[in-house]
Amino acid sequence: MKFTFAVISGDGIGPEVTNQAKKALEAVAEVYNHVFLYKDAKIGACAIDEKGVPLPEETIKICKEADAILYGAVGDIKYDNNPSSKIRPEQGILQLRQELKLFCNIRPIKAYNKLLKNSPLKREVVSGTDVAIFRELTGGIYFGKKELSKDGKIAFDGCQYSEEEILRVAHLAFKAAGERRKKVTLVDKANVLETSRLWRRVVTEVAKEYEDVSLDFMLVDNATMQIVLNPKQFDVILTENLFGDIISDVATVIGGSIGMLAASSIGEKHALFEPIHGSYPQAAGKDIANPLASIISAAMMLEYLGLEDEADAIHRAVQKSLDLGITTKDLKAKNQTAALTSKVGDFIADYIENQEDSNMNFKNIHMGQSTII
Repeated sequence: MKFTFAVISGDGIGPEVTNQAKKALEAVAEVYNHVFLYKDAKIGACAIDEKGVPLPEETIKICKEADAILYGAVGDIKYDNNPSSKIRPEQGILQLRQELKLFCNIRPIKAYNKLLKNSPLKREVVSGTDVAIFRELTGGIYFGKKELSKDGKIAFDGCQYSEEEILRVAHLAFKAAGERRKKVTLVDKANVLETSRLWRRVVTEVAKEYEDVSLDFMLVDNATMQIVLNPKQFDVILTENLFGDIISDVATVIGGSIGMLAASSIGEKHALFEPIHGSYPQAAGKDIANPLASIISAAMMLEYLGLEDEADAIHRAVQKSLDLGITTKDLKAKNQTAALTSKVGDFIADYIENQEDSNMNFKNIHMGQSTII
């Protein structure tokens, strides 16, 4: 099969980790007889530097014409140190979500057995955790009316949701739960916010269409605590934009490294796949960033396109890299040697292309002593 991917590497470590994801995709194309075409596009600080805007029109056009979008990261220290700047890299991804109507962010939170020691939480708390967070992405306070009084002493941010916005993300969450452990938890603040009370009414009606899926409710302050105390109680978490941002970031402690977490942003016609770790400019160009989240996002992209076997090959390669310890320094114990970003990508690609070879051969590959002919 033939697919065209928009590749938005972005800023900081974005280009490095995205290149490793492309290695995995190229290996998949070779093994499974596909043709993957890549169209590069700019967003964020690199786009501002070159085009004067964080989201050039050319990038929007490339994304709309692609089958899916592989995204890296945006952000640069020079903008972080100047919060008053009116043009910022992050505006690019917010604008792209709106332009492509990417209304649902899906973030899987999984505890890998090999990484349980890396989590600050107790092993027995995180072991077996497998949660999918469905976050509404284009509404709420992030996109509401914003005002600042003339004297600069009073600020206002409006939060608004419509029934339609809630319905479309709720259906996706319930469909996913039906294929998982059949439970949806709606996280809101219905004891205080009118928008949350609307969410409860709408989601309760949606639940009636999915008789095999149970629905419960949890206030966001309690949910933030419960995701740390007992994450295994959750299957699918459904929530609005701001709460989803907070909950999903809190949940990163479960996996032991933010470098393992990927996400997708889904719309009716378009979909974007990304690691969640940000641009990490301090590590840019040093070949030390963990590329596994970007590689996992590539697997999620293949799943979205219906290429389940191909996605599974990437997931197995990631698991094998963890099993053999072929990982970057964020996943290593103090006395272990870390692999470079590029070497992890090489290993993932080689495993996909040579899945029947022994563990010893893969160790040799890592050491630059491959015996595969």
